[in-house]
Amino acid sequence: MTAVRTVYVIGIGSGDPDHLTLAAVAALRKTDVVFVIDKGEAKADLVALRTEILHRHRAPGSYRVVEVADPVRDRAAGAGESGGSETYTAAVVDWQDRRGELYASMIAGLAEGESGAFLVWGDPALYDGTLRLLEGLDVEVVSIPGISSVQALAAAHRLILNRVGRPVLITTGRRLAAGMPADVDDVVVMLDGRTTFATLPDEEMADVDVYWGAYVGSPDEVLASGPVLKVRDEIVRLRAEARARKGWIMDTYLLRRHPSAR
Repeated sequence: MTAVRTVYVIGIGSGDPDHLTLAAVAALRKTDVVFVIDKGEAKADLVALRTEILHRHRAPGSYRVVEVADPVRDRAAGAGESGGSETYTAAVVDWQDRRGELYASMIAGLAEGESGAFLVWGDPALYDGTLRLLEGLDVEVVSIPGISSVQALAAAHRLILNRVGRPVLITTGRRLAAGMPADVDDVVVMLDGRTTFATLPDEEMADVDVYWGAYVGSPDEVLASGPVLKVRDEIVRLRAEARARKGWIMDTYLLRRHPSAR
């Protein structure tokens, strides 16, 4: 009988190495190969975090590292268009297809009975495509949940995301560009490269608070909150300064409509 090859997709949190779960540590300790996607020098501190996690939980020489460069994605495709544009979708699908080919070639190097691991930021189930790209490959896939930036943001601001009897929507800046949803009072926004909430009409945001965070969970964490109309310019400034300082940014925010506004 052929021994099964296993691939762990391990959520490693949004920036704090202490956010690694016990299940993640256990999976990492029995992994033969760690698969690494190199995203370039601009995110060298993310590489340092991943390296720290490995050094904490694995002895040097006890595992192999297979590293490949991330395919270049056409981020200009669909820029300025509303969410769901065909141009944007086609660009993302093309990028994911090329990533999928790399994943297959990396995994092909696993011997029978060996296991490998992808260390993914946040949680594998939330805005990460690794699990989807592993579908159809001749391996057993095990997903290990992690602490997402959404959870870390709520903790940093001492928030409960859901209010009694009300839904919470998790969406993207591209989708928010169409406006604050009329039927949802609590909206978490991820993957927003344009601080979209600051561009929405005043009358639409007059009764909305924002809870924003960048590099949440890391030593570089930046937080701001308050009524959108009062703090939006400050957040735009903080975000621009942080991105200029580090060369990249990962941020998330919650928009919360006042109960009296409905």
